[in-house]
Amino acid sequence: MIEEKNGATFVRAYANWRRKRSESSRVCVRMVGHSVEAPLSEAFRDQMSIVEIPLSEVPLCISCCPVKGDLLVGCTDQFVLFTLKYQVVSEEFSVLDFERSLVIHINSITPVEISFCLGYVAVMSDLEVLILKLESGPKNAERVNHHPHSTSNTVNQAEGPSSETSQLESDDFVFCQKPMELLGEKSRQSGMSITLEPTGLAEEKAEYLYIQHLLYRRFTPDISFCVSSDDVRLHSLQLLPVYQTGSPSSDGEKLSQEKELLSLFCFFSLPHVGYLYMVVKSVELMSVYQYPETARQAVLTPQFLHVITSNNLQCFTVRCSAAVAREDDPYMDTTLKACPPVSMDVCALRIQLFIGLKAICHFKNHIILLTKADPEATEERRESPKRTPSRKNASVQMRPPGAGPGWNVYIVDTVPPVQLYKEMVDYSNTYKTVRTQSCIHLLSEAHLLIRAALMDTQQLEPGERAELVEAFKESCGHLGDCYSRLATQHAHLALPYYKMSSLSLAEVLARVDWAEDESQKYERGLIFYINHSLYENLDEELSGELAARVAEMFRVAEPKQLPHILCSPSMKNIDPSLAWSCLRGLDTCGFSSVLVTLTRAAVALKLGDLDLYRKEMQSHTEMQLVCGFILEPRLLIQQRKGQIVPTQFAVHLKETQPGLLVASVLGLQKNNKIGIEEADSFFKVLCGKGEDSTPQLLVDFWEAQLVSCLPDVVLQELCFKLTSQYIWRLSKRQLPDTTPLRTSEDLINACSHYGLIYPWVHVLSPDSLADKNYREDLSKLQLFIDGLPCREVITLLHL
Repeated sequence: MIEEKNGATFVRAYANWRRKRSESSRVCVRMVGHSVEAPLSEAFRDQMSIVEIPLSEVPLCISCCPVKGDLLVGCTDQFVLFTLKYQVVSEEFSVLDFERSLVIHINSITPVEISFCLGYVAVMSDLEVLILKLESGPKNAERVNHHPHSTSNTVNQAEGPSSETSQLESDDFVFCQKPMELLGEKSRQSGMSITLEPTGLAEEKAEYLYIQHLLYRRFTPDISFCVSSDDVRLHSLQLLPVYQTGSPSSDGEKLSQEKELLSLFCFFSLPHVGYLYMVVKSVELMSVYQYPETARQAVLTPQFLHVITSNNLQCFTVRCSAAVAREDDPYMDTTLKACPPVSMDVCALRIQLFIGLKAICHFKNHIILLTKADPEATEERRESPKRTPSRKNASVQMRPPGAGPGWNVYIVDTVPPVQLYKEMVDYSNTYKTVRTQSCIHLLSEAHLLIRAALMDTQQLEPGERAELVEAFKESCGHLGDCYSRLATQHAHLALPYYKMSSLSLAEVLARVDWAEDESQKYERGLIFYINHSLYENLDEELSGELAARVAEMFRVAEPKQLPHILCSPSMKNIDPSLAWSCLRGLDTCGFSSVLVTLTRAAVALKLGDLDLYRKEMQSHTEMQLVCGFILEPRLLIQQRKGQIVPTQFAVHLKETQPGLLVASVLGLQKNNKIGIEEADSFFKVLCGKGEDSTPQLLVDFWEAQLVSCLPDVVLQELCFKLTSQYIWRLSKRQLPDTTPLRTSEDLINACSHYGLIYPWVHVLSPDSLADKNYREDLSKLQLFIDGLPCREVITLLHL
């Protein structure tokens, strides 16, 4: 704090405050850098220490870094930075001390308030705000002194009229400079000269500092109204850090190092308008606050903005948690996560009446208010009967006659976040029957309230954090309900909010108000969420009733998506007759296609109607059917609990049309719908073979891959698989479990990787029927080796 005694003004830092005043409490006053002897360490433990900091100029304002404890003192034309350090007295004891490390010279600005946090410096005069950042450079770098405008004429043009004009201003005219807002590096154009002067004792060991310009803003008083100059001055400058807190520690210095800065915000205010900027990564105006009354002072927290007028304490919402969430998480506003927008309108939460409010400050969940009783109200209270004053209620007692107005201090506890959240949710229930954006706005405010409370986990007990996490999930569920039921352009946000709520698909469907008749309207948000959820490989299986409702919903709202919906593993329990009736209705809607045909064929298999199945399959060519399987791979392959499961359709094709099955899986692989290993695993599971055995259908698939000329990246591996299989069958005289789809003649005509067959192969091959497949394997092996270059043959044989 800045103190004045005997006409001298100086800065004092108080450490080791005592909770109670006792006879044994002592106070020690010492200068900065004054060494403390080891024998005095025990005395220092039990007394308050005042560190006196001398200055060459009169200090006007002071700021303490809320994270590291460094002090920045503002004087008329310079700002002095004192770095907090701990002076080691003994191995077990150290005392607080400061080191004068830097002087920042800024011309043409007289500070009224300053704020300092983690190298960020905010300076405010009556109508100007300047925000800088101290950056460290390499040790051998050239020291940088910023003089954007070195000539005095340029400075005078940028800052104001000449001395001759200033005399006219005081007598006959009022000159107002044009309002200005300069963001980022453009703020160099403000015309201010900034010079850094390192003064630390260990300067040779430190890195050089330079300035990064962030913001300059100048306001012009509104002279259209007859108001005094005091009514148009800026006030309440504040830098608010939002950081990720590490694990609690008894060592204060160690704890500060564990705080990772996520974002930094700057707030300042005019009497009727407040401005909130974000200054980390990008500098931008986030929110503008319009006050219903003239604001005397304001204080910003990660959750609220508290503003005092002459008689009211007002509370406004802030967007800090939303800004931090978007800056910190690259997956925000995707199908995985969402957050209310920073641009959402701010609103007032509560207004409390206090008489004679003068000052406000904030500590954790406490608001400290300083009030001064009105003199006229004091005169009225003097007429009331006197009461005996006591220490407990001294702050609210009458002043004795002849004394001045009474000063009072109030400590107000803010409402716990979960309690306020529940109140806002209860209030939002009044909008349930009305389709309006007000419900989304109110629930978004409640959601951001919980987000902000979860930022600083160090201040929370384990039970409190669990309660907040549960409230966070609940708020996501409420927002998901809003976006799924209301007609809004952001209906797609229902999906990420429902995901963040940890609600299952069945639980979300249970929250839907299903109408008994067919007049129910399904909004885009709900359709989008269910459609996307069913596209995912969920292990959740809906009940027959819920599956029927989902099918009916898409039949009415999105009939084009109905084939995809019915192919989802989650819809396994749907009644096949109901699914068939839904698909049959697509004929009249103009959606008849190969995908609808294949879906009908799959449903016909579940119904056990093979005639109906053949009728559907014969309505398209084989190539068209392959294209249909590419559009919806889940007709053949599904995943449950991370395992590949062939469908009933795939099992039936294996028995009746294996060529179509192989061609379809090959089409899926070409279109990146299935990987190489997944395809191999699919055929092994389909044929009931283990990992060590290779069914003939898989060999047919490998040969189809080679015929289709896949990229050279997989060619060597594919050749090795086929060669190994041919050699293994010949050596073991193992017959294939099914008839091969391609003969050696087919491979010669279709693939350049196979050469010409030699006559000696026919001589070695017996003509008996039992060895027919043996002869085919021998021919394929000879053709295959003959078609490959010598180097590849040697490599394969070596493998």
